[in-house]
Amino acid sequence: MKMISTNLLCGVAFASASLLGGCALEVENTRAAEELARQSQPPGSVYTGWRVFQDRCSGCHGPAASGTVAAPDLLPRVREISARQFINLVLTRYDWSLPVAKAGGDSAERAELIEQILQRKQGALTMPVWQGEPRVNAHILDLYAYLSARADGRQGPERPAP
Repeated sequence: MKMISTNLLCGVAFASASLLGGCALEVENTRAAEELARQSQPPGSVYTGWRVFQDRCSGCHGPAASGTVAAPDLLPRVREISARQFINLVLTRYDWSLPVAKAGGDSAERAELIEQILQRKQGALTMPVWQGEPRVNAHILDLYAYLSARADGRQGPERPAP
């Protein structure tokens, strides 16, 4: 009985293969696309970044990072910068409303800005430097992952899944 059922299965498999002989069978490999999508995302945890943002940043920038009267909307700014630029800005820059080129480095524009602040021609800058804050330093890539996800629409204003 076992021999008959094995032969019968082999016959069915052969018949099926014969019928499909003229047909093309396409199999889509989604692993490569999924891997590329995963690699194109910034490193870090969106959930952890959200937690740090709520703790350290939302008081000024709002709970959804869309800005308040005290601080600007971060989403358009984060869309324009890389993770490296984000880290530099958060750790060393005081004013998110300045263009990146003007605020960074030792440019003449930055020197002029500092001079205006020293002469009280321009108000004091209120963005804290997070360089010495251990929680921000430890999770700065998570902050970038969260804000990038918000900026490109992958994450809404609600709490992300852990």
